[in-house]
Amino acid sequence: MIEKLACKSGRNDETLNIELAILLCNKEDNIGIKEIVDGLNNKDKAIANDCIKVVYEIGERKPELIANYAKDFISLLHSKNNRLAWGSMTALSTIADLTPKVLLENIETIQSAYQNGSVITIDNSITVFAKLCNTNKGSSDKMLSILLYHFETCRAKEIPQHIERASICFTNENKDAFIKILENRKDELSLSQLTRVNKILKKLQSL
Repeated sequence: MIEKLACKSGRNDETLNIELAILLCNKEDNIGIKEIVDGLNNKDKAIANDCIKVVYEIGERKPELIANYAKDFISLLHSKNNRLAWGSMTALSTIADLTPKVLLENIETIQSAYQNGSVITIDNSITVFAKLCNTNKGSSDKMLSILLYHFETCRAKEIPQHIERASICFTNENKDAFIKILENRKDELSLSQLTRVNKILKKLQSL
């Protein structure tokens, strides 16, 4: 499968990598997927970068096919190769609801990546935390605390996208906390940002 990667064809675009992900999904080719996951540790940066693209494209389509590799993705969250770091968080965001136990056992590593990672890493970590909110009560409380603190302190321009990501964890029990924070930060938002946030507020208020 490595030979099918974009870099092996001298391509700089992602088309071949996406096509490979679709092929692996359609065939549910577990052997081929393992080869791609193993490629994340390839010394050739181009190969590793293409492999992580294939991985999270699979995750977006059939997350169950990469769920067994959660620990592999966690191990790369602090990679010196930033493409692997944020790509791994992206992969985790697709499987967090399938592998909550593994992620919760490594939550400190995930939190550290969230605190120190790139914009894309942070974006996808919000999805991870939101999905983990829907697990057991103790874990839900901790994840909710992380999310609420994030919305109290993050940059205003991040609020619309991140609250949309977090919306999967809204419940009647936690809605008031989200509403309070969003209302308090409205004055910091541009008109277009406020429009998106108001849609979320309507969703919260209807719970």
